Amino acid sequence: MPRKSLLEMRNATLCRGEHRVLENFSLRIEQGEHVAILGPNGAGKTTLIKALIRELYPRADAGMVFRILGRDTWNVWDLRRQIGFVSAELQHRYHDNVRVRDVVLSGFLSSIGVHGIAGQGIRPGDRARADEVIEDLSLGALADRRFGRLSTGQQRLALVGRALVHEPSTLVLDEPCAGLDFGASFDVMRRIRELAAGGLSLVIVTHHLDEIPPEVERIVLLKNGAILADGSPGEVLTNARLSDAYGTPIRVFRNGDRYFATPLE
Repeated sequence: MPRKSLLEMRNATLCRGEHRVLENFSLRIEQGEHVAILGPNGAGKTTLIKALIRELYPRADAGMVFRILGRDTWNVWDLRRQIGFVSAELQHRYHDNVRVRDVVLSGFLSSIGVHGIAGQGIRPGDRARADEVIEDLSLGALADRRFGRLSTGQQRLALVGRALVHEPSTLVLDEPCAGLDFGASFDVMRRIRELAAGGLSLVIVTHHLDEIPPEVERIVLLKNGAILADGSPGEVLTNARLSDAYGTPIRVFRNGDRYFATPLE
């Protein structure tokens, strides 16, 4: 039996407030693909991802199709066991005094921390699984440290751990290196590449070419809420297409298996 698509959208309209960000939008992403969603600020990248993780819902228009893993409807808590999510926005929602172990444990509850009533949902075995993930990410020595005492890169890795506790099939990363210095960015991307090599599917949202790991075989380039290009990195990451998307002259170059961009002089 063939696997259901991770995401199937046809003629979907997604709004933020009164603003139509994506209108009559169609996109299909298969399970197992490594995909980067690329485009300038305001292109619709984050809106698309919020729909994928069910923080936003498309307008119920006639003829609209919006399915995740083959289903029109989901219990959002069940979906979050299938799709892990990491973003700088999520990182900023955590209080400084939350301990790293509790950040990772909160992935079982899709909550911010595990205090109060939420903490009662932690089951036997969850703590052992959280500790396993923490060790895998080389955060063992920091498990009892407060979140606010970590570097920004360590905080981001703790959120990767939060996303991984359910052993999801897909990891969605919204601007995974936003706010990180070079060293932290390299470390986070190395961990992400290891996860991809281990079989985890990646959907990465970014507007920085150097955040696209070599494992990504498909680029979806957005502009003004529409797909400007969709194909392999070699097909999409061209001077002409990126200059069009970003509204400024851009030169793309490769260094080994990575892509970079500079102003076109």
